[in-house]
Amino acid sequence: MAIPITIPRLGWNMEEGIFVGWLRRDGDPIQAGEGLFTLESEKATEDVECLDSGILRIPAGSPKPGDPVKVGDLIGYLLVPGENEVPTINSQETLLKPEAVKGPVPVSTSRKVERTKIAISPRARRKAAQTGVDWRNLQGTGRTGRIREEDVRNACKAAKIRDESEVGDSRITPTRRIIAERMRHSLSTTAPVTLTTTADATNLMNLRKEMKTRQGEKAPGFTDFFVKLAAVALAAHPRLNSRWGNDRIIQLREIHIAIAVDTEAGLMAPVIRDVPRLTLDEVAHWSRALVDRARKGALKMKEMEGGTFTITNLGAFGIDAFTPIIHWPQCAILGIGRIRRQPVVVDDQVVPREQVTLNLTFDHRIADGADAARLLQTVVGLIEEPAAALARVENAQAPGI
Repeated sequence: MAIPITIPRLGWNMEEGIFVGWLRRDGDPIQAGEGLFTLESEKATEDVECLDSGILRIPAGSPKPGDPVKVGDLIGYLLVPGENEVPTINSQETLLKPEAVKGPVPVSTSRKVERTKIAISPRARRKAAQTGVDWRNLQGTGRTGRIREEDVRNACKAAKIRDESEVGDSRITPTRRIIAERMRHSLSTTAPVTLTTTADATNLMNLRKEMKTRQGEKAPGFTDFFVKLAAVALAAHPRLNSRWGNDRIIQLREIHIAIAVDTEAGLMAPVIRDVPRLTLDEVAHWSRALVDRARKGALKMKEMEGGTFTITNLGAFGIDAFTPIIHWPQCAILGIGRIRRQPVVVDDQVVPREQVTLNLTFDHRIADGADAARLLQTVVGLIEEPAAALARVENAQAPGI
């Protein structure tokens, strides 16, 4: 006697799903435990295993890929060896009430249900019920023309029907679209790895307080210090001041550092050029000017091009560790966390010290972990002794402001 194959319940709340397709062909011998067909529920797509052995027969009227099916629907048969008669499915049959179905091949009684000709996902059907959209008139964009939840949402917007599950939306601006594309391109093109460490910023804090006492509002900010010190470190470790070419790694002579700026239009990264040739005060001057123009929407394209390394500072937001995304085609980006006082062991004594978290993401195609670690180690040393580091470079040639 033919063994019926029916749609199982993949979850306790499942009432219907989408038939993805058969894993075996009509007439194939099937062993118990082998995959029989693939079924998509609201939460997952799973291969359904057969509980019995026999010959698979797929009658006329069985579902096609993309068709909606209900729990308990009859979709085919297993024949025992020597059995040739194949029952037909004139219209979709349900062998058990859905609440009784718990396995892939339930035992049978029968009732008739009308089968829709339009494929729609369970989530899309529920969204249509919530919003009142007549999904039978929609053009599906899923596989085999299946209607997806996104199709129902788009129909809501076109008909100006409010979706109660949404509190609002906003138009994707050209700037946001460019930012999104660059982030996606960076992640798909590079081999990013992030190293995280901490540095003692006590001396840096003290130096900045001294400069602020003397210079007031014109004193360099913390980001300005990090820009200058990172340039010193990059000069010693030029591998991280490189970019990937088609058939070679291009090491760059000049060090132009981009600084990430949060603006109403989105994230901008204006570039401070020739940083090793600038004094710390000049770095601060150019930083203030570029940040001001970025927030006013007055940056020129050339002011955002040509960066060889990027610094992003989230310390003002109370963030410690994070994973910055490389500003392609650069090799690396340094993320600065907040500076906070913590207990530290110094000469076997526990004392309060200012600690800052550093997060360096680099392209592993260009540099190895040891290269990046050495750069980060140098940055840590410069942060911990900033006065000495700046004294060593204060006589470097610098262009006028």
